[in-house]
Amino acid sequence: MIVRNCEIEGRITDIKIAKGRISQIGGNIKGERYFDAKGGALIPGLHDHHIHLNAAAAAMNCVRCGPPEVTSESELIRVLNMKGEGWLRGVGYYHSVAGEIDRSWLDNNGPNRPVRIQHRSGRLWILNSLAIDHLSMEAPKDGRLLDGDNTIRSISQFPDLRPLVNRLLSYGITGVTEVTPSNGAAEYENYIKAAKPLRLTLMGKAELSLVQSSHLKLHYHDHNLPPLEELTAEIISAHQAGRNIAAHCVTRAELMLTLAAIDMAGAEKGDRIEHAAIADEAAMEWMSKLGVIVVTQPNFIAERAAAYLKDVPREDHENLWRLKAFADRGLKLAAGSDAPFGDPNPWAAMAAAVKRPKGFEAEAISPDLALELYTKPADDAGAPARRVVIGAKADLCLLDRSWAQAKLGLDDVTVKATWIDGELVYNLID
Repeated sequence: MIVRNCEIEGRITDIKIAKGRISQIGGNIKGERYFDAKGGALIPGLHDHHIHLNAAAAAMNCVRCGPPEVTSESELIRVLNMKGEGWLRGVGYYHSVAGEIDRSWLDNNGPNRPVRIQHRSGRLWILNSLAIDHLSMEAPKDGRLLDGDNTIRSISQFPDLRPLVNRLLSYGITGVTEVTPSNGAAEYENYIKAAKPLRLTLMGKAELSLVQSSHLKLHYHDHNLPPLEELTAEIISAHQAGRNIAAHCVTRAELMLTLAAIDMAGAEKGDRIEHAAIADEAAMEWMSKLGVIVVTQPNFIAERAAAYLKDVPREDHENLWRLKAFADRGLKLAAGSDAPFGDPNPWAAMAAAVKRPKGFEAEAISPDLALELYTKPADDAGAPARRVVIGAKADLCLLDRSWAQAKLGLDDVTVKATWIDGELVYNLID
């Protein structure tokens, strides 16, 4: 295929794709199959370095129960009682809407159907009485099931990923890193088939080493942090098995314990810190010394700004979801959406990285650097960003405008076409 009249790094040119790679770049390339880019920027396909595919796919058929769509108790009651039958699954709930709702609240205010609502942290499910009866499960009397994903998942089927995959392709995403901690052999087999044609990198639990060598996902929280020696031993074991680690670190305690364990175990190239939501100077210096990769979520600062301003101590506002400080220190940095807990649209996230909400502006970065966060290689979030050059894999994304125009408003960008391995997998024109 020949892509004509495309802009590559500021220059209008043509490219030829052959055998899944860019084989030629230049003017007036001859061939039989043409795609007219009409001056749009041709960039490397985007990669979401932190996503939960099954949960994100399921969320597409869910009711939004938290900000910004729902902000009050009356609004929550209204959306829960909209016409429908069978299961009602809600996502994104936050206590600012109606407080710490429970089984009794749902029974009194929700519909006469099984209801389960997920807190936006992903750790809490709130079930009504009909849901508990339907699932035939033991649950707390208040219906607030903490860290019960495995229980819920054991009685659920894998969702259809096709609508989600098509949506990601429409954003110019050509690959994803699936980071769900419970991923095992069964999930791997399902993703390999159901997530096509996306390039897939998978992390999860220890048994994944039997089917692929990827990151071991460490997923601890303040309430269940293991002893330092235990966490260190877990990291050493992963390294000995030829696997890197990727550690969930949202709070200061989670981050500092993890960094101490990596330091004791010995950091290996490819070890990752997921989120690094709060990072002060000491934490950044330590991450820099260890050489770990930081995979952050620029979208959260825009999606949750109001809650952060209210709930996070003012002295930590400057340390929250940092970008510029990470980049200035030379930390290896990439980004992902954390969908469904964040918006999977990378263009909205890039826009949030460039124009951060009031109170958090100091960590804003340039549009070029924001794009680089999503164009790192699929298998190495710490490597330099990919470029459209001869010999590169033909994983590509065509914009509806030049890059100079796109930088003026990244959240207004429309993707016209997406290629994976040289195959046209999304075409807005068609």
